Amino acid sequence: MKTILRLFFGLLTALTLSQCASSTPQTRIERNPQLFTRLSAKDRQLVTSGVIREGMTRDAVFLAWGRPDRVSVGTSRGKEIEAWTYVGERPVRTLNMGVGFGYGAWNPYWGGPWGWGGPGFWGGGPSVTYVPYTAGVVEFTNGRVTRWMASPR
Repeated sequence: MKTILRLFFGLLTALTLSQCASSTPQTRIERNPQLFTRLSAKDRQLVTSGVIREGMTRDAVFLAWGRPDRVSVGTSRGKEIEAWTYVGERPVRTLNMGVGFGYGAWNPYWGGPWGWGGPGFWGGGPSVTYVPYTAGVVEFTNGRVTRWMASPR
């Protein structure tokens, strides 16, 4: 029974981790070969490197950069535009310190004659928080890239 449970939790963990794996241009190309073969030779070379250019199609941008985190639509100079926004996360490291008092739990050995209280504690240490930022924006007019911006990596 223990072996079956270990196998089950091992497979569950592997499945969970595989879903968390980041998508790369190569994995997107492997999953969508029909999109890749429709691109020009120049765009296939750029997509493989994760690079985009003005004039690329939505499919080429998807293969190069992946699925956008946000899609916006609007108009500019009377033409419909679509903007894809990509969001990244940067780690911010901090050092936290804390002081606490143990009041609230009953224990006859702590807190004097009433038995309430507890030892104080000191705590803290390094902490990492991930802060979102706009990693890139791609604008399309008539299904082609007309403008793009990316944050330095």
